Amino acid sequence: MNHQAQYVQAVTLHQQGRLNEAQAIYEALLAAHPGHADALHLLGVIAAQTGQHQRAADLIAKAIAINPGNAGYYGNRGNTLLALKQYAAAIDCYDQAIKLQPDFADAYGNRGISLQMLGRFADALASYQRAISIRPDYAQVHFWCGVVLQELRQLQAAIDSYSRAISIRPDYVEACYNRGTALQELKEWQGSIISYDQAIHIKPDYHEAYFNRGVALRALKSLDAAVASYDAAIRIKPDYAEAINNRGNALQELNQLDAAVASYDLALIIKPDYADAHFNRGKALHSLSQLEAAIASYSSALKLKPDYDYLFGLLLNTRMKLCDWAGYQEQIAGLMARLERGMKCSSCFTVLGLTDSLAAQRKAAEILVSDKHPANDLLGSIPKRARSPKIRIGYYSADFHNHATSILIAGLLEQHDRSRFELIGFSFGPDRQDEMRQRVSAAFDQFIDVRMKSDQEVAQLSRLLGIDIAVDLKGYTQDNRMGIFSYRAAPVQVSYLGYPGTVGAPYMDYLIADRTLVPEHSQQHYSEKIVYLPGSYQVNDRKRRISERIYTRVEVGLPEQGFVFCCFNNNYKITPVMFDSWVRILNEVPGSVLWLFEDHATSSTNLRKEAAQRGLDPNRLVFATQMILSEHLARHRLADLFLDTLPYNAHTTASDALWAGLPVLTQAGESFAARVAASLLNAVGLPELITETQSQYESLAIELARNPARLSAIKEKLQQNRLTAPLFDTDLYTRNLEAAYSAMYERYQADLPPEHIYLSNQKDQK
Repeated sequence: MNHQAQYVQAVTLHQQGRLNEAQAIYEALLAAHPGHADALHLLGVIAAQTGQHQRAADLIAKAIAINPGNAGYYGNRGNTLLALKQYAAAIDCYDQAIKLQPDFADAYGNRGISLQMLGRFADALASYQRAISIRPDYAQVHFWCGVVLQELRQLQAAIDSYSRAISIRPDYVEACYNRGTALQELKEWQGSIISYDQAIHIKPDYHEAYFNRGVALRALKSLDAAVASYDAAIRIKPDYAEAINNRGNALQELNQLDAAVASYDLALIIKPDYADAHFNRGKALHSLSQLEAAIASYSSALKLKPDYDYLFGLLLNTRMKLCDWAGYQEQIAGLMARLERGMKCSSCFTVLGLTDSLAAQRKAAEILVSDKHPANDLLGSIPKRARSPKIRIGYYSADFHNHATSILIAGLLEQHDRSRFELIGFSFGPDRQDEMRQRVSAAFDQFIDVRMKSDQEVAQLSRLLGIDIAVDLKGYTQDNRMGIFSYRAAPVQVSYLGYPGTVGAPYMDYLIADRTLVPEHSQQHYSEKIVYLPGSYQVNDRKRRISERIYTRVEVGLPEQGFVFCCFNNNYKITPVMFDSWVRILNEVPGSVLWLFEDHATSSTNLRKEAAQRGLDPNRLVFATQMILSEHLARHRLADLFLDTLPYNAHTTASDALWAGLPVLTQAGESFAARVAASLLNAVGLPELITETQSQYESLAIELARNPARLSAIKEKLQQNRLTAPLFDTDLYTRNLEAAYSAMYERYQADLPPEHIYLSNQKDQK
């Protein structure tokens, strides 16, 4: 057989995939004819096909040396160099191939891959586009175009490229999957699920597609379906720790906390150094009130990843809930230093209880907004709406049940002027059919459960319903849905009542406050424009019932004699500095006790330990357990003076005390959260109980305990003011707030941007 016949036979076998036979003939041919360039080239191709890339590169180089004018040789040598990750050398080969054959689409495509691997995305994109101009139906290059565009954050263009690849090759599973990830990055959850479903249809064991499908379903609040999708991924890949962790997250949102912990435990068996699983396990244990175990999990996560997002502050806050103050000052200094560096070190809510710095609080809010809830224009702008006979107000909350927010706001909702306002409630909290849920839901014109809707869907629904003013009652408190407002749920968006500070979001137009809370010199620290209500910002419900039960001191564990200071604030609000003040006060008032709320048994133990370390008899601390609100209000009668906390004041707790007739002593700080009690005291006509320094606070507490006549006069004044002062005048408050809404609405109708609004008392307008 002559050498040409041998070559043809080898090529035929090669094309049939009979590589060993083809290789033997190529080698025999080369033994007889060492200068046979095509045989060298194809022998190199077989080497590449069998993973021998360096040998392939060497063989094809020999072919090029014999015949330097063959574009295909350069193209295939470039491919071997690409496989060897010698990207610059590969590009040189592709350039030479293109020089010899300007319409060499494969060379342009593979050149693009090499450029992409070098991080030269713009050059890679240009190379891909040239390949497509030569061969418009080049599915693989459309796919790689999409990959580069996704890297360049040109997500819609990437989606278009993936879609073109799929239209050419409907079974292109990687393109379906990647299109899903790009849609997911745009938070187009439904579209991403469709793409993942297509990928799974083509490749039923595609565990990554099931995983990301679960992520999208969870974002849509289809939590049971998300769990099922994660389960499918785990069935395919039983050691898929990431899917097991995410399954735990969905179960946690479903409030199946024990099952969530079990998921995290399994993920950690598979991957012990999995920081996310340690962190999420901590959150679930936190929700189960297993705070010591939560701290252990958080600590494990932080040890594995010292800069874990928001964990530094969360761990500190959890320790504060247990009144575990070890290294407190160093921890606070560490928190402030991290905030100054712009680190994602703490939730905003946590920062409120740890520092009085307005600058730090705004910084924490802006970091969180930028990271988690940036403004999203996916829904576009809201077209200007014509004036309506009624202003449509949307109230958004997870707390439309027996919760402090609903306790405060119930009367307001009932007294809104229905001739001028239409109220729609958007509930994304638990459907607890308690008495308060029934009361507040009945107060709305429409009450909509949106738990299972995504943030985008709630914003879309709000627009469809024509909400004029969207009022967020959550801010950054637990179970908030700030994402709803990032899409613009309404032309005017307002932060109100739930969160005592700036949310740092450019899309929140107004913050409801008062002149005590936000002095004009503090406006610079708020991203919102301030709406200054007369009296206090805090609404109260005059219908709150106080039980007629008369408690004895013995029943609640108080001594029969002695002055009773009390503070029913959550324990995390008690700082070491605050506790030092209380100990000094108790030491100056012999026989006095401090009556505190017991959040957790460990916190009580720790506070008694702290008392002993300061030389105070631990038995002078008495702890109150949880009880229904009406009876809790009734037991306030046994206390003599409420001692407020700083930097996070009593809020609803302070108005509870004042409503029950118990004076509240506060020290006003700098921030909103540190001035709430002062706001309430001004609104109830007791400014004499507002102090400015720690020394004044301690001195006045001691003076009032030693001077029964003075304290009695204050109590009598509180009793007289209770039903006449603005603080508990729900009807007046409602009219004032409605005037605020009207002022916002008028600015919107006049095409004026949000601006600070100063309101006078509407009672004076009659």
